[in-house]
Amino acid sequence: MAVDPKKHEMPVQEASVRAHNFNEVALGYTEEMALAEAARCLNCKNQPCVGGCPVNIHIPEFIAKVKEGKFEEAYQIISETSSLPAVCGRVCPQETQCESKCTLGIRFEPVGIGRLERYVADWHNANVKEKAQAPASNGHKVAVVGSGPSGLTCAGDLAKKGYKVTVFEALHTAGGVLVYGIPEFRLPKAIVAKEVETLKELGVDVETNVVIGKTLTIDELFDMGYEAVFIGSGAGLPNFMNIPGESLKGVYSANEFLTRSNLMKAYLDHPVTPIMKGGKAAVVGGGNVAMDAARTALRLGAEKVYIVYRRSLDELPARKEEVEHAMEEGIDFRLLHNPVEILGYNNPDDPRDPKNGFVTGMRCIKMELGEPDQSGRRRPVPIEGSEFEIDVDTVIIAIGTSPNPLIKNTTEGLEVNRRGGIIINEDGLTTRNAVYAGGDAVTGAATVISAMGAGKLAAKSIDEYLCSK
Repeated sequence: MAVDPKKHEMPVQEASVRAHNFNEVALGYTEEMALAEAARCLNCKNQPCVGGCPVNIHIPEFIAKVKEGKFEEAYQIISETSSLPAVCGRVCPQETQCESKCTLGIRFEPVGIGRLERYVADWHNANVKEKAQAPASNGHKVAVVGSGPSGLTCAGDLAKKGYKVTVFEALHTAGGVLVYGIPEFRLPKAIVAKEVETLKELGVDVETNVVIGKTLTIDELFDMGYEAVFIGSGAGLPNFMNIPGESLKGVYSANEFLTRSNLMKAYLDHPVTPIMKGGKAAVVGGGNVAMDAARTALRLGAEKVYIVYRRSLDELPARKEEVEHAMEEGIDFRLLHNPVEILGYNNPDDPRDPKNGFVTGMRCIKMELGEPDQSGRRRPVPIEGSEFEIDVDTVIIAIGTSPNPLIKNTTEGLEVNRRGGIIINEDGLTTRNAVYAGGDAVTGAATVISAMGAGKLAAKSIDEYLCSK
């Protein structure tokens, strides 16, 4: 039977409509689309796609069940190795992982693995009402710090083995970066809440408003009877450019900007913690977070939004799909440009002027690509005499984040590298006995699925450690 050379397109909201609402952009496959896309899978014997998945989902097996219309069986296969299928189906960069290894992709477009995973997870959530069953307790207690993707994955894997797991979350809502960092139009909060609820049904306890390192220390967790600790606290410390004007009003880290919108609901008509209304915004950076911030600013009412990135389109680290969506929505990409100063209004004759200290623009310099740097990408080099100004009221810095030093500074024997990442061995064990770590707290900001892989590795190591005691 002839194979369709192209994957079935994902239905989406029209760009002119979605740019003004926070509803999910991608609408999901219909059953007919899912069956047709699943039919493209060659069911390879060597299963290269599985090797490309950080959590090793049994991809050909679940797709085979989709082909048969057995969507719940497909969901159960995914759930054997993934605690967050509805999340992964939406935000995982499948194009560089499982789909990049797809045999069909050698000649044609690869199978839409992520789109099928999303369909299966959404079908389960819409049609299956039975609660997950908690397994019998094995008598061991484990503490997980952080309820982001690495923490939730570690907790889920351990709970399935009978461990009593408590997840400690610093914010008032569980989900970590999934709720404070990723906008509603990419990942609805109800999806994350449903995944967290499933873990609770498996016996996981979630304690919010607990800042490990302040409310409790790692040592106190052991004193409370926890036999092992997993640190999945993420990388919530924003990086800045250290250029003049970064302290002006109207300058945000992407972390603060997205947290105010996503978690504090700044998009409401009368928000408790507003960000911006109208005006022009510039987002500095080219990753997924920069795309999220730019598209959020547009939806918050900005009349013009710029992406300012010092390299070219080919070097943009964001997902291709996110870049395309941003362009379709009217985001203005100022590539090969780099900020050198953020400009502000200042009236020295009247320090009481309410405009004092506010952003009025940003001075940039044009760049050209030189020789490759250590990352293999061509190094951006300033073009002398090419400075110019952009008229903006809001500047959002999205150039990466680092692990928060709080846990390191309050935990004796926990070593970190020069970037602040917790040092671990190949099993996820830190330099402190029975303390494991993974995800962005170790690597710095990375993908959701890589954090999940780290949580899965740590859960396996914790299980082996406690079973050997």
